[in-house]
Amino acid sequence: MAKWIELYEKAVKLTKNKVREDINQYIGREETPLTFEEYLLERGVFVEQIWLNVWVSKASNEISRKEKRKYLNEKGIVVEEGNRQLVNQLFRAEIRNREPFDVISWLKHEFENEHTWSTTYDKARTAYLKQQQKLRQQRKQREMLQQMAPIIERILDEQEGYLYLSFRHLFAKQLAKDLQETKYNLVEIYPFEQELVEDGHFDSEKYSSLEEFSYECTGKFQRTFDWGREEIEYETYNDRYIEFFEQEWIDRALELMIEHIPTSVKTEYAEVFQQSLTEKALLDYYDHPLVDSGTLAFDRLLEEYVVDLLSIADLPFDEQIHQEIYERHVQEREEREAFERAELERKKAEEERLLSELFGQEYQPSVERNVRYVLHIGETNTGKTHRALQRMKQASSGLYLAPLRLLALEVYDKLNKDGIPCSLKTGEEEKSPPSAHHASCTVEMFHEKDVYELIVIDEAQMLADKDRGFSWYKAITKANAKEVHIIGSKNIKEMLIQLLGESEYELIEYERELPLQVEAKPFKLSKVEPGDALVCFSRREVLETAASLKRNKHAVSMIYGSMPPETRKKQMQQFIDGKTNVIVSTDAIGMGVNLPIRRIVFLKNEKFDGTRRRRLMSQEVKQIAGRAGRKGMYPVGKVAFTSDIKKMMSLLEKQDIPVSSFAIAPTPSVFDRFQTYDRHLGTFFELWEKFKSPKGTKKSALTQEKELYSLVAGSDIEARLSMTDLYSFLHLPFSTKDAGLTKQWLMTMKAIVEGVELPEPKWTTNSLEELELAYKAIGLHLLFLYKLNKPTEAIYWERMREEISERVHEKLQTEVKHIHKTCRKCQRKLPADFKFPICDSCHQSRQEQYWGRW
Repeated sequence: MAKWIELYEKAVKLTKNKVREDINQYIGREETPLTFEEYLLERGVFVEQIWLNVWVSKASNEISRKEKRKYLNEKGIVVEEGNRQLVNQLFRAEIRNREPFDVISWLKHEFENEHTWSTTYDKARTAYLKQQQKLRQQRKQREMLQQMAPIIERILDEQEGYLYLSFRHLFAKQLAKDLQETKYNLVEIYPFEQELVEDGHFDSEKYSSLEEFSYECTGKFQRTFDWGREEIEYETYNDRYIEFFEQEWIDRALELMIEHIPTSVKTEYAEVFQQSLTEKALLDYYDHPLVDSGTLAFDRLLEEYVVDLLSIADLPFDEQIHQEIYERHVQEREEREAFERAELERKKAEEERLLSELFGQEYQPSVERNVRYVLHIGETNTGKTHRALQRMKQASSGLYLAPLRLLALEVYDKLNKDGIPCSLKTGEEEKSPPSAHHASCTVEMFHEKDVYELIVIDEAQMLADKDRGFSWYKAITKANAKEVHIIGSKNIKEMLIQLLGESEYELIEYERELPLQVEAKPFKLSKVEPGDALVCFSRREVLETAASLKRNKHAVSMIYGSMPPETRKKQMQQFIDGKTNVIVSTDAIGMGVNLPIRRIVFLKNEKFDGTRRRRLMSQEVKQIAGRAGRKGMYPVGKVAFTSDIKKMMSLLEKQDIPVSSFAIAPTPSVFDRFQTYDRHLGTFFELWEKFKSPKGTKKSALTQEKELYSLVAGSDIEARLSMTDLYSFLHLPFSTKDAGLTKQWLMTMKAIVEGVELPEPKWTTNSLEELELAYKAIGLHLLFLYKLNKPTEAIYWERMREEISERVHEKLQTEVKHIHKTCRKCQRKLPADFKFPICDSCHQSRQEQYWGRW
């Protein structure tokens, strides 16, 4: 109750003050006084409104939401929790008529007396006339300042040359002093932490322009403000010079302005402002033109050469002499800059000529060779690869090029099983039966000098892959065979035809015989059925999903990228043989994997592509979904999604966007040409970065090669290896994302150049993940052994790797069911079909922290 009384008294007091202000303003402008009754007649309604506005505003702002709700409840009005806007609206409506203040009665009591009203008018009229006189004076002053503005600008323009020369001389003296000071360098002592270290004295010859010197540290600290927060940082000479310039330039400019403003203008100013024109007044009124002229001059000074400024530091100032010196310096600087521009243009032209000479026509997208091509173009699971391999079996010699080591192994086993001796080469293993005239390889193992009757190149749409695409380009354009079969998706057709140029080709297009049917209802994990393939997009999700299914008595096979190919093959075979009835896989299932799948289920519609999390693209959805259905087993291939069914269906039905470019990478020919120019791999990478790939191509970023090169640049490893040999080691196919493998690569490279035994890979085998890492470590060791032509040593390590893959298979059989989906932050167990990586509690906590920072 006390709060309401206090609030009411405040509102009454404020209303009275506002009404008095209205009386003074309203009647003061009248030459003949209004009577009190006339004022009341004209302003009565308005002054009553003043009370209403003041009261409602005060009550709304100073009464808490809780008290507002209580007040409304007393009035019989109930508002649901959380609806703040409605509470305020209803409260303002209800409070309007609570204890109204009678403004009219108070007015009559205060001003109805004739003497009081007359006195009020006299004071209001006097104040009004005084204010009008003040306004007239201010208008004269504004007009005066406007008249002076062009005069000020003219003086600044006329004196700009003298001002700059005098300040240039003053600044030259300051620069000469600064160059005698101690030099400091910023040295990193911890990540993101630096300290200043003394480094002798400055060498003026090391600096070209003043700007180059100005960012050196002075050795002192300064306070700065960022969004109102004070920070301490190292001071640079640029910081010091800005402050020096602002003070000296403005002081000198103001002196000149006072000196050159006409006497008549100064006299008129004194009459209008009732005081003399001062430098401070000029700075107050004309700070913008002063600062603008100073900023232009400072920018001009930063472009000057340090040597030119030092040459005038000890000269006495004489405007004419310094003008002549300055003009000479400007001319010399322009000549030097013209020479530097010409040199830059010459180097640029030389570089363009070199790039053209090195890379030139190497990557023209056309083939002019006496080879017959057969293009097998169509959707996933339409028998393209099967038909091409059947033709390869009939040839006297043949080569199959696979996108994955697993597929190379699969074709190797299949041909040997069918009585056709076949060798295998993947970089990590080489197997060659004595009578073999057929070979199965990963595409990176292709060698253009090897001759075959027939070559099969699988998954040609990989041409567009920015890291591996060039291997397909090389295989397609350099294939040394009478007949080349190229297998690809629909969106690669036009690009392949363009690549083949005038070569003879036969186009065979395939359509699915089994239709795909999308289920209308969202899939739930509890509804899994035999023949299902559940697709997610990380190893962790595969293991967690499989574990949940195993605990619910399902027999499950698993596929993911880091799984050893031999293990993957056994997992797939179990599914084919009916020993398991469900398969859980990453999108690795979408390439070259033929399984009796009844239904493909997308557990997620997004994937992390190494850079960001994004929605699946149309081609990815088709590639994976196309694995559903098996002729003779399932008449229809079913597809299910857990959410956004309409959107995902539209992606599945969307017309393929044709591949418009293919990837290119350095070739042996390019390296041969480069080595006539230079033998430094770092220079090669710089030129490759500058090279603009031809239209229709995109060059490989060479990310892994450059990353590994940074570890050996300038070392004995680089010194003792030829450039091409070093590049071939940088190009070994392994993942540099694994720090352990990168370290193993570096230790092996050191052993190679030192001529000692290669270090054996080190690993532990306590967990499934450690076994998978062990498999990769042995795989990298094998890459080195085969590259160094040590097949005898490789036999032992191949056996060791087979043992590791068998143990991975066993772990998947026995231990996976003990894996649980957990919150990545607090490790709390989550339901198997929980959509998010962190629990609700951790998500809420993170949101609160986020809003707390705001």
